[in-house]
Amino acid sequence: MPPEENPADGSATRASSDGRGTGQPGRSGGRELLSAADVSRTIARIAHQIIEKTALDQSDSRRQVVLVGIPTRGSTLAQRLAAKIEEFTGIAPPVGSLDTTLYRDDLRSKPHRPLERTSMPVGGVDNCLVILVDDVLFSGRTVRSALDALRDVGRPQIVQLAVLVDRGHRELPIRADYVGKNIPTARSEDVLVLLSEHDGRDAVELRTGGED
Repeated sequence: MPPEENPADGSATRASSDGRGTGQPGRSGGRELLSAADVSRTIARIAHQIIEKTALDQSDSRRQVVLVGIPTRGSTLAQRLAAKIEEFTGIAPPVGSLDTTLYRDDLRSKPHRPLERTSMPVGGVDNCLVILVDDVLFSGRTVRSALDALRDVGRPQIVQLAVLVDRGHRELPIRADYVGKNIPTARSEDVLVLLSEHDGRDAVELRTGGED
């Protein structure tokens, strides 16, 4: 889904053409699937999963873990996950942000997109365990574009994927390593992730196609 700049606050929204269904500032009225408290617990659970799977809480762990968010809400989630991991372990993993706009496979059909910011930790990502972070996993095409973009900024040893919501309907052989919530959906529905940094509140909502 292409990011679309919100001129009022600089946040970005993505159209639902690839089904990612990211929330937009000011949008409401969908059926609530996760409350603010649910979102907080889900992020904490993903952080615990990352700690367990990567052994981040082990004093002898030499593996460098880097969280790389896919703008816009994936980048925000990466920051929140890093904060939770630091809270639980005392270790603050580096965080980056990776724009995928120029790597998307629908640029010809939808060529007009503002670029998002790409930033990597000072130490880079070479030989690191990179965890891509996004809000909603749907077709898998955004993740594929992120893998292509990541290849141009470094050579990680391992790449994993963390998502707040997996809504199914994959079009590519991509699977998340860390999933906050599996939510079965119809293709005509949108999953909207709202985060307070962009939308004024935390929630996950479900909308049927065609709703404003």
